[in-house]
Amino acid sequence: MKPNTFNLTVLILLSFLSLSTAQKKSISETWYKGNLHAHSFWSDGNDFPEMIMDWYKNHNYDFAVLSDHNTLNAGEKWVTIDDNKTKKLALQKYQKKFEDHWIHTRKDSEGNTMVRLKTLQEYRSIFEASEEFLIIQSEEITDRYENKHIHVNATNIVNKIEPRGGKTVAEMLQNNIDAVNAQRKETGVPMIPHINHPNFGWSVTTDDIKKLDGEQFFEVYNGHPAVHNFGDDTRPGMDEMWDDILTAYILNNKPPLYGLATDDSHSYHERKVGHSNTGRGWVMVNAQNLNPVSIINALEKGDFYATSGVNFNYIKKANNTLSFEVQPETGVTYKVQFIGTKKSNPMDTGIVLKETNEIENSYTLTDDDLYVRAIIISDKLKENPYQEGETERAWVQPLINK
Repeated sequence: MKPNTFNLTVLILLSFLSLSTAQKKSISETWYKGNLHAHSFWSDGNDFPEMIMDWYKNHNYDFAVLSDHNTLNAGEKWVTIDDNKTKKLALQKYQKKFEDHWIHTRKDSEGNTMVRLKTLQEYRSIFEASEEFLIIQSEEITDRYENKHIHVNATNIVNKIEPRGGKTVAEMLQNNIDAVNAQRKETGVPMIPHINHPNFGWSVTTDDIKKLDGEQFFEVYNGHPAVHNFGDDTRPGMDEMWDDILTAYILNNKPPLYGLATDDSHSYHERKVGHSNTGRGWVMVNAQNLNPVSIINALEKGDFYATSGVNFNYIKKANNTLSFEVQPETGVTYKVQFIGTKKSNPMDTGIVLKETNEIENSYTLTDDDLYVRAIIISDKLKENPYQEGETERAWVQPLINK
């Protein structure tokens, strides 16, 4: 008996559609939302660690860190609740959220209430759940060269790293980056350094970062109000710096530089311009699983995007082609720019290779392209922006011409 051609065709078609749907589903289900830069009472943040983690978990983040300055959330530390209104408010909210037996207090010699800060090992037990929420140990290694602020985050760090110092900005950065990479080698635990807010205090220049080895990440967007993400009339913003550095790295056979978006949150009780709040910048990581090793591996492969609000249905890099589809919102328009540098003119970095308003796009590298990356700029005003007039954006990591 001959097979029914119609039925066979239908079965093949259904199988193809099922596979296509499964592939799209698998792509969307492996994107994990996370913030890689935040602070608590363990350093200069103004809230308790549990309250901060509770915010991130309840706002659909899959992972978060507390990267307090030159410390881990470990050991014994007490915060004094004096006449400071913000500290009093933080304690009131903390007591309302958690039962009395969880909170440990005592009085100091002046009668002020002191609260013991919970360690990461204590508070992670009430938040973490497999494939639901992950807390990654982190530290912001905080150094200073003259009047320059030199800050390097260490993500998935095992042991605290003291700032290493140096005789120049570049040397100081390199010494702290080397310390993170040395700990990774010694422990066998995947961890990454990343350069924080280069324009904070106009501290770190493109030339400083070009000199570095062993660094693949910097903050293309940071939610702190004093970091000058977009530069000024005389100094470059993060996008311009990125292309300048990325071009130099490629020409010198270094691994590519990737761009992160982070909160750098410190302020948790008043949400407005001028405060460093949660929810301003984050990464979406296409990892196999929600664990530190998978997250670090995906970051190092560039399998993530940075965003302050714009999201994607998919991003693909194959056959020297970068393609993606923006996840559209009703009434919002998008300017999509594919950006790169030409081999024939490497001094002219970060030129616009293609610009469109379409949400589904692709760009295939030509023989003359060093790389291509993409930035999507929406006309949707950002809720609680880091500066007035800011609209939502997203950054797709570079595809390098092999």
